[in-house]
Amino acid sequence: MLIQKIVQELQDIPEDKLAEIYDLIHYFRLGLSQERTQPRTPGLLQGQIGDAFFEALPEDELQQWE
Repeated sequence: MLIQKIVQELQDIPEDKLAEIYDLIHYFRLGLSQERTQPRTPGLLQGQIGDAFFEALPEDELQQWE
């Protein structure tokens, strides 16, 4: 059974790292139980974007992104 394989893997993890594994498993499980009220629609912003959003960035700002 898969749970037995997981337990076996956990037994080989050093004691000082078990808290990290516990947090990972705990918050993963909590995330599974949360019900989403509305599905997320990627790429769509709420509100309006002004024309300034589409203007080119000044050269000094472009240099900072490189």
